[in-house]
This record gives sequence, structure tokens and C-alpha cells, in this order.
Amino acid sequence: MIKDLRDERGRLEKDERKRLSPYATLSVNAVREKEEERLATDHRQLFSVDADRILHSLAYARYIDKTQVFSLIPNDHITHRVLHVQLVSKIARTIGRFLRLNEDLIEAIAYGHDIGHPPFGHDGERYLTELCIEHGLPPFIHSVQGVHFLRRVERKGRGCNLSLQVFDGILCHDGEIHCPSISPQRGKTFKTLDAEVEAKLSSPKTDLRPMTLEGCVVRMADVISYVGRDIEDAIRLCLIRRDQIPGHCRKILGDTNGTIVYRLVEDLIKSSLDRDEIAFSHEMVNALAELKAFNMEFIYMNPRIKTESSKIKGLYRILFERFLDDLQQDRNESVIFRDYLNGMDDSYVQGQPYQAIVRDFIAGMTDAYFLRMGKTVLIPQLLPARFSLPDTVPGG
Repeated sequence: MIKDLRDERGRLEKDERKRLSPYATLSVNAVREKEEERLATDHRQLFSVDADRILHSLAYARYIDKTQVFSLIPNDHITHRVLHVQLVSKIARTIGRFLRLNEDLIEAIAYGHDIGHPPFGHDGERYLTELCIEHGLPPFIHSVQGVHFLRRVERKGRGCNLSLQVFDGILCHDGEIHCPSISPQRGKTFKTLDAEVEAKLSSPKTDLRPMTLEGCVVRMADVISYVGRDIEDAIRLCLIRRDQIPGHCRKILGDTNGTIVYRLVEDLIKSSLDRDEIAFSHEMVNALAELKAFNMEFIYMNPRIKTESSKIKGLYRILFERFLDDLQQDRNESVIFRDYLNGMDDSYVQGQPYQAIVRDFIAGMTDAYFLRMGKTVLIPQLLPARFSLPDTVPGG
């Protein structure tokens, strides 16, 4: 006989009330867009369910071949998107444990925060933005796309029905914005989520604040996870030398990823204990800003890693226009039908213009799939060695 686990789940939820900070988000307060009946045997708390749904999604599986910073480099030790996401999760959960926050919620947000990234990282995001605007769509923003994917595209257009707190954390995770401290903007609803999506699309530089302290932690952990790791990758690729790291940064943060992560995490925890705010100390935030500026100049904008950019940008345009034409001409043999739309729920197919469907298809591609599609479109394919004759031959 299967044991009824409701009592055990109830014990965990009661324990949260005793153990977690008064600023933490309780699992029982998870809000879903659609009500779900819970099995008596389901031992998982609600945010743990969200983490599982993201972890087992097709979009999460595609992290494995998505660019983090460096594209088209045959080096197995360079960070890809999947490793970055795992590092964010680990770092954020470590911070959350010391601050007595909900680690299940942190894990779910961390797993989903980069779901919306297209092939070839931020460069791909810029190329897709140009194409979207040209075709009457809002600019492409990966945080918005991540919410869209998990809410409207996954599970063949039925969505994952995640909690509001997770969607909000994904939307507001913007790690590129320099942020000395951040406090949650509580009291949001799904109506607020929709309004903030529209605000971000209308003005991409809008700085949205998470509704939970857990979302604030993930946003800070995003920066902590990449700033030193990108330096290690760049050194491994001989783009920079370790002694080029600014002296002030080396003094405050260290000059290895391990030391940088350790000092940033330690400082963040000390500066945020027993507060409804996640913050760095003044000294640490200034050093972090200087290090991010160094990375931008010597790594992210380094022309040595941009040599193929024009080809990738051109391929984005070719694929976008090709798949759009396939939809408009109803070419059912096209891969956009075969690999994407077949079996998709009517609510998605009928609720999206063709341009948005193409955007979603391309945004979800891995780097390798994107390049395979480029070869399929640009390189002539071999025809069969022999053809079967029709029943009637013209002129016969």
C-alpha cells in the first residue's frame, strides 16, 4: 500500500515556518496561474515541483549546447550555458542557506533564468532583436523569452504552469545591470507579471525588481557566477593574462575564479544578514564594477572572438526569412513544421503571428542545430539515385 505522504509534506511546510527567515517565501504561498489537484502521495513542495518541471523540460536540455560567452571554439573546458546555470544555482543556494531563504525557490529560478537565450548568446540576442523589429515584433529580450517559453511554449504549447514567484524571478534576473543592492518588490500578481513584460519590451533598459528575496539572490548570484569564470576561460584561450586583471580588483577580489566567488559570496552574506535586502559592501561593489568593465573591454568585446559574427548574423537573417516563407506558403515538409509545430497545441499555433512562431523556433535552437539548419538551407542536398515513376508519364 502506498503511504499517504500528506502528513510528511505538512511537516516540511511547518518546519519552513520555524526555520526560514521572516523575509523568506514559504512554499505554501506559491501562486499558480491554473489550479492543480495535488496527489496525496506527492511528497514535493510546490517550488520543488517547479524546479523539477524546468529541469525535465526540453528547453533545459538544450542548455547543453548554448553559448555562454565563447562560440565556435573546440575546447571542452570552456563554459557553456548549462554549466553557468548550474553554477548560479549552487552559488545562490549557498547564499540562501546562510540567509535562511527558500532554497527550492532559488533552485527553480536559477534553473530557468537563462531558458530564453538564443543560439550564440548575447550576440544572437542582438541579431534576433533586429529581425524582430523589422518584422513588426517587439525587441528580443531573453528574460522575457524565458518566461514565454516556460509559460506558453513548453509541453507543446501548454506551458509548465510554474508559480508566479518563479516566473517573476526569471523575468527580473537581469545580471548585466550593475546593482549594489536590491530589495524585493512584493505583492505582485500575474497581472503585474504581464504588465512588467510589456514594460520591458517597450523599454528594454527597464530595471525590474523581483518580488521575492530569493529572486534577488539569484540575480546577484548570476553576476558572481560569470565574472570570474569568464576570466578563467579567457586566460585558457590566451585572450588575456592573469596579470592584466586590474590591481585594485586583485587586491579586493583576488585573481582566480575560486577566490573571486568566495569573497563575493562572503561579502554578500555578511552585508545581507537579517535584512530584507541583498547587498554588497561599498568596497566590494566598486571592485566588482571595475572587474566587469575590464571583462567588457578585454573579453566580451575582444575582436578576436568576433571573427565569425558577420556570418552568424547573416545566417540569422537567412533562416528567419526562410522559415517565415515556409509558414506563409504552408510548406508542411519544412523543419519548422516537422521539428517544432507538429503536435503543438492549437492555443499556441492560433495565438501567435507567423513572425513570433519563427522567433520562438530560432530562439530555442542550440548552436549546433542552428548551424545544421544553415547548411540545409545554403548547401545543395543530394537527390535520390533513382526516382519512382508516377502512374502516368506526361506525353506517354
